[in-house]
Amino acid sequence: MKIINFIALILILVGALNWGLWGFFQFDLIAWLFGGDASWLSRLAYAIVGLAGLWGLSFLGKCKTLCCSSCKKG
Repeated sequence: MKIINFIALILILVGALNWGLWGFFQFDLIAWLFGGDASWLSRLAYAIVGLAGLWGLSFLGKCKTLCCSSCKKG
């Protein structure tokens, strides 16, 4: 399970980097790498990054558990 979480985190960071590049420079890294935003490779990459984002939602529950348990101790 740790390896899936690590891969999801990397993909989430790729997505965040892509959005940052788009916001600052209007440059879509995934579209540039895979031949345009409408190519099937780009669409697949967007879908995989989106699924990683959904998987990353489970990290919030873990983070909340860690944060709340440390607050109760103090």
